[in-house]
Amino acid sequence: MEEMLLVYTTWPDAETAQAAGLAAVQARLAACANILAPINSIYCWKGAAAQHAETPMLLKTRRSCAPALRELILARHPYETPCFIALAPSPDASNSEFLRWIEEQTDEP
Repeated sequence: MEEMLLVYTTWPDAETAQAAGLAAVQARLAACANILAPINSIYCWKGAAAQHAETPMLLKTRRSCAPALRELILARHPYETPCFIALAPSPDASNSEFLRWIEEQTDEP
């Protein structure tokens, strides 16, 4: 089985996150997109502290889809420097049936 990834990204609002998540699933680059409740992000940007509400999204994908998924997300993202972080779950600590489902729902680009 190919290595699966969990991608974390943040958006300015639920609408833009939902549109990007739907595009990723329809393109079969992600098996699933979870749009989460708004969060309060505090960070430094261009030398100043900033604080904004954001909408986080989790995407489940396979490693071979990650580059095309990253391109899709970055092309649709309104931020100058979007968050796109791919994390590899531990296969032996995960539900292998769920990991297999991710693989079945995605296509290699």
